[in-house]
Amino acid sequence: MATAIYLEHYLDSIENLPCELQRNFTLMRDLDNRTEEKKAEIDKLAEEYIANVKNLASEQRVEHLQKIQNAYSKCKEFSDDKVQLAMQTYEMVDKHIRRLDADLARFENELKEKLELSSYESTDGRALKSKEKRGSRGRGRKGSDEDSPKKKKMKNSEALLPMQPSDVLDMPVDPNEPTYCLCHQVSYGEMIGCDNLDCPIEWFHFACVDLATKPKGKWFCPRCTQERKKK
Repeated sequence: MATAIYLEHYLDSIENLPCELQRNFTLMRDLDNRTEEKKAEIDKLAEEYIANVKNLASEQRVEHLQKIQNAYSKCKEFSDDKVQLAMQTYEMVDKHIRRLDADLARFENELKEKLELSSYESTDGRALKSKEKRGSRGRGRKGSDEDSPKKKKMKNSEALLPMQPSDVLDMPVDPNEPTYCLCHQVSYGEMIGCDNLDCPIEWFHFACVDLATKPKGKWFCPRCTQERKKK
């Protein structure tokens, strides 16, 4: 599912959320006001009872206290309604948050699957190119100029413009194009192949190995040179 579809569905699901929240908050504010009014009524009844308790008959005292009790019960009812509204509002928002989290998780899994598939295809392509290149190397290093990554690209070109290492930074990078050298960049400019058939890197840019011209005889990269010295 595309990103736009995820976003569209989520926006549709929360389209009425602002109105629902505003309704609940309005009801909660109304309950607050009614609770405050009822508390003021309780204070007034309590003051009247305290002021006149000595002059009230037993039945009048009970009746007055019952009024205060009823006012307290009504106040508690308003408070309970407000708590229920608050919980409903919280669940309403939390439901949309959980859906967003689930959509993000599904979208992330889809991206991972696409990246894994792309990486698998890229690995197969690189393995095939590496196999072809090793086969051409086995036929002789002398003709390595024709088999280098850059020469292969230039076979169908009528003219070649000089390229500097810095120019690569401005070029669009094909994720499926193999990389070479110590710098792990694509092939460009003059390149030289290591004469160690087991060299893991194989091809190097002149500038990265401090070469201005192609050396005579066999040439080994810095890594393979160190390995040969250890032996």
